Amino acid sequence: MDGAALLDIGDRAAAETKGQLRKLEAALDLLRCPATGQPLLIEQDALVTPAREHAYRLSAAGLPLFAEHAASSDAERQRAHYDRIAANYIAHLQYPHTIEYAASLDSALLRVVGPGDLGTIAEICCGRGEALQLVGNRAERAIGVDISQNMLEAGLADYEAAPNIVLVQGDATRLPLADAVFDSVFILGGIHHVNYRCALFSEIFRVLKPGGRFFFREPCSDFVLWRALRAIIYRLSSELDHTTERPLLEAETVPVLQSVGFEVRNYRRHGFLGFCLLMNSDVLIFNRAFRFLPGIRRLTRLAAAFDEWVLHWPLMQRAGLQVVGCAVKPDVQRGDQSPTEGAV
Repeated sequence: MDGAALLDIGDRAAAETKGQLRKLEAALDLLRCPATGQPLLIEQDALVTPAREHAYRLSAAGLPLFAEHAASSDAERQRAHYDRIAANYIAHLQYPHTIEYAASLDSALLRVVGPGDLGTIAEICCGRGEALQLVGNRAERAIGVDISQNMLEAGLADYEAAPNIVLVQGDATRLPLADAVFDSVFILGGIHHVNYRCALFSEIFRVLKPGGRFFFREPCSDFVLWRALRAIIYRLSSELDHTTERPLLEAETVPVLQSVGFEVRNYRRHGFLGFCLLMNSDVLIFNRAFRFLPGIRRLTRLAAAFDEWVLHWPLMQRAGLQVVGCAVKPDVQRGDQSPTEGAV
């Protein structure tokens, strides 16, 4: 590669970093020091509190590193884990059968979210920003928070042209976000990695506006067969960390959400045998060969439809492998409650 080409790459990287910094500056009112709750300023290559007691370095790509030196033990394990497997994790999501089955789960989530603008949103444990890709164009402003710098920096290019979307590194139980500023918060596949869920849900409750909604889609193990299989797989797979893989149980999850103040409006399970076979390429090695099968996209759509048919029967409704949920932070002044699909 000649010098001119290297210079061009350097110029593009500098321009991308400047674009990230401009977006970050516009989002400062949504950010707070996770240690003190104070507002933040951009100063050279860091975000600092007004009296400079706390400073958070910006990566070369302009990513704020709020959890670089202060994170919970869970978060530290997740950072090491996802920084290690980021490339494989992203690759597995690109298989055609994974894309097709994920689209059916996206549809289930969007039915709960409903139509219309979403205002200001946050995605916690965002990775590359799965929820941001799904609903970011319906948000006035959006912030993605994740513990893995590698996952976040892989996603920066996806949102380079989106002036309303900012990514930051942070601990989900010590969010670098301001109080009561978000209309909606999303977590897709992050809750089950957090052992201290009361702390996680309390943080989400804190950053939501009154009347704000918390949407989640997570692995669940209310069905005893799945619970047993996962216990084995999580210990055998090199792609998983069994110490921070704990799928949701309704009897555990709903009371904790309620204890921090949420009203749980939706808790409905999805995914059965089709999900088990087609959505686990990270742990089922044979699954990766499915991408070479002719017509695999259509077969996957049929499998997803079959799973939904099975789970609509009353005796099977607890047998799903994924739960889609919605919890609402009550608006005391307004006092309204609107029912949602599959309400608890």
